[in-house]
Amino acid sequence: MCGICCSVILTGIGADEQLAGYSRHRIRFQTLGLEGLNKEIAMELGRISSRNLGRDDRVIGDHGKEARFPFLDENVVSFLNALPIWEKANLTLPRGIGEKLLLRLAAVELGLTASAVLPKRAMQFGSRIAKMEKNNEKASDKCGRLHIS
Repeated sequence: MCGICCSVILTGIGADEQLAGYSRHRIRFQTLGLEGLNKEIAMELGRISSRNLGRDDRVIGDHGKEARFPFLDENVVSFLNALPIWEKANLTLPRGIGEKLLLRLAAVELGLTASAVLPKRAMQFGSRIAKMEKNNEKASDKCGRLHIS
């Protein structure tokens, strides 16, 4: 253990939503084409604050850290929104290459070639938290068991 303490962490939240990083983006592209994919991405970006940020901020805060979201920075979002979808992703390419293509190409330019071709693995599956959740209770839900009268 290196013994370095930090109070702020950088997260990748927003990259998948804006760069077609989810499996459902590939399905949307296959069924509805680029227009359907664009609509899906716009919808996800619009709901990210209610769906992800509260949960993630609570989890990170519970560990005494503050989160920063570089992919949700106003300038980054504006830049990515100005690009056509085919410059951000190419979902005709295999999984682990075509989604988040722009980010993968940047990683290659930085010498992170091995990381650039890894397929996405959602944190809740990599950490096994999804197996701990009951079918009717998700990490993003308000916990009824903790209600204070």
